[in-house]
Amino acid sequence: MKKILLSALLVSVFTIPKGAVAAESKNVIDSVYQIKDVKVLPATSIKDQNKSGTCWSFSAISFLESELLRKGKGEYDLSDMFPVYDCFLRKADKYVRLHGKCEFPFGGASSDVFDVLRYRGLMPESAFNGLNYGKDNHDHSEMNNALKAYLDAVVKGKEITTVWKKAYTAILNTYLGEAPQQFTENGKTYTSQSYAKELGLNADDYVVLTSFTHHPFYTQYEKDVPDNWNHGTVYNLPLDELMQIARNSIDKGYTFVWGGDVSEKGFSWKNGIAIIADEESEDAKGSDRDKWESMNERERKESVYKFEKIVPEKKITQEIRQKDYDTWQSTDDHGMHIIGTAQDKNGTFYFKVKNSWNTSNPQRGYLYMSIPFFEDKMLDITVHKDVIPAAIKAKSGIKQ
Repeated sequence: MKKILLSALLVSVFTIPKGAVAAESKNVIDSVYQIKDVKVLPATSIKDQNKSGTCWSFSAISFLESELLRKGKGEYDLSDMFPVYDCFLRKADKYVRLHGKCEFPFGGASSDVFDVLRYRGLMPESAFNGLNYGKDNHDHSEMNNALKAYLDAVVKGKEITTVWKKAYTAILNTYLGEAPQQFTENGKTYTSQSYAKELGLNADDYVVLTSFTHHPFYTQYEKDVPDNWNHGTVYNLPLDELMQIARNSIDKGYTFVWGGDVSEKGFSWKNGIAIIADEESEDAKGSDRDKWESMNERERKESVYKFEKIVPEKKITQEIRQKDYDTWQSTDDHGMHIIGTAQDKNGTFYFKVKNSWNTSNPQRGYLYMSIPFFEDKMLDITVHKDVIPAAIKAKSGIKQ
């Protein structure tokens, strides 16, 4: 059984040391796959989540920044940490109200950002960068432990005091800084809500989609993953319809958010590519079949994922997706922003992905994800509802 990663959907605690991979990795995208961009939509610069486990916020904020570009609003640098700050306050409230009998995850989901947009608004990075603890890059390791330890102390008592939330907020403020009630941007004073209103982003324009058979298709259900502390819901569609929407999104000029599992051998950040190899194909086995048959499973994976040649990929079905989810082979550990499409030298299709792990890989912070990887390891996608065909909206109960 594969180890479950603690971060979620949109969440990852994977950390890539700055400058560590570019020098040691050959550029297989150019030399082996010869991948060329087909359509790349406007996006802002790569941001680094570092050791914060907040990809759910970085990916969704990056998406909203692209939405502003798409809408002709110009380029914005929105605060990735403002949704984190707000969600930590609400997580604590729920944890105490439920006497600690619920998750207090350090991660979250892209839908959390849209809830913050809906009820609290947004801020620019200049107003709140969440770096109040003597570091230039995000590192929530100490803060997370301190917050959880304090809350556990609160809920272990027979009674709680009237100041527990004040003390908890003081810890949060010590690390992230206190989110301002008002701030000035371009000579104008805003609250988080008035700033979001001026941006013109409507949280109700965005929906989260998934594809699993343990819930009926064309229904909406509460996403059953550990980090869904906020009880976010997803619309459940057949895989072929979800893939139609994903392609349609880029074709129509809309980026989207991908949440899923990146702990697979085929996810190679240092090479900037994510694939699901068909390890049983004759091409994967190569000419020395006897040697292949003598290898154990680990050795076969090492051989297939050397990225020295293009190998056939597994054909993903609805059944394979479900099995991998049910057996914890697909978990909720990372969220990324999909901004375009590409093809390799054989004409094979890929999505171009903007990550939040700095710019140290050969693709300077981007990677290419194959369709099989997308289909198998995707837990959900967040899209603008305008990219969903009317017939699918009608069947799913998604409002026009």
